[in-house]
Amino acid sequence: MGRVYCIEDAGELTLIDAGLALAAPQVLDQLRIWGKQPGDVKHILVTHAHSDHVGGLPALKRATGAEVICSATERAYTEGKEPTMLKGHKPGPTMPGTPVDRVVSEGELLDIFGGLEVIACPGHSPGQIAFWQSRLGILICGDAMLNALGLRLPLDPFTADMAEARRSVAKLAQREARIACFGHGPALMNGTAQKMRAFAERVK
Repeated sequence: MGRVYCIEDAGELTLIDAGLALAAPQVLDQLRIWGKQPGDVKHILVTHAHSDHVGGLPALKRATGAEVICSATERAYTEGKEPTMLKGHKPGPTMPGTPVDRVVSEGELLDIFGGLEVIACPGHSPGQIAFWQSRLGILICGDAMLNALGLRLPLDPFTADMAEARRSVAKLAQREARIACFGHGPALMNGTAQKMRAFAERVK
């Protein structure tokens, strides 16, 4: 539940999301299998602060000392100061807090992986962000959309504003993605941009 991605760049590692709490030991074990150490992780990027994306964050932050990065809106949820938002902006659970080291906003370019552009894609969560590597055409979507037997909208009960979520799908589909990575489901690696545009047209 909730995929965790790892980027290796010039010997440094960046994690994108942290999965459920139970995922943290598995992530650390996987790093060791790869011959890496927890301290090699320098950044943890948070797409949004739902439990299947930040549940493992406290343990991973403790183990790695990595810089935690999220949007300004998601900061309060990530730090456990406010409950996450569910359908109709109703309050959901409050996450175990993890200090956020840096907040980022739309259009900001992170000096990671040759340049990761921050894309605001609210709806599923009010401050959700995606990440775009333009040279390689890689889009990391968080839960802006799912890939479960085809592209799908995020799950309705856990989505604060579905109309906003649909607009975010349309926004992400404008990118000429070669590879799209999702919080749930396998990556799209063939005909990606065309499939995303067709999906955005269906759900608009």
